[in-house]
Amino acid sequence: MEVRGSVPHDQAPAPGPYEGVWRFTAPAVDSSVPQVRRGVRTLVADLAVPVDDDILYGLLVIVSELVTNAVKHAAVLSPELGVEVAVGPDWIRVAVEDQHPYRPKALEADHGRTGGRGLLLVKTITTEAGGSCDVAQTATGGKVIWAALPLQPPAR
Repeated sequence: MEVRGSVPHDQAPAPGPYEGVWRFTAPAVDSSVPQVRRGVRTLVADLAVPVDDDILYGLLVIVSELVTNAVKHAAVLSPELGVEVAVGPDWIRVAVEDQHPYRPKALEADHGRTGGRGLLLVKTITTEAGGSCDVAQTATGGKVIWAALPLQPPAR
């Protein structure tokens, strides 16, 4: 898994040392879930992003859920996944892109089921952290699911 970075040049004020956008791809297989999670954790650590530990933990759960969903539900049409990590002055955003056209919706909790709640978990973690998440169609007919979290939790 190769991580390529690019720092936006048209932002004002000048970006901090940890700000930028990094993209990489991973095969749509089960082993990519822990690899992508480790890659995101390593990137955040290497950049010294000043992220709260609880926010980072939530972000890593979100990454795991998004990659797992893409592997389970989109691999037939998307053998490779795109992953993007963007870091701003006070937020971090992760996005997972695949080429499957189906746009999932967060399911309501059904305590009798053991699966199918990944996007509900993503939405819950994001909301509780004071962030946002969404699903968007890509120009190629696939989708990208993203979640953005503040680097520090909201004041209680």
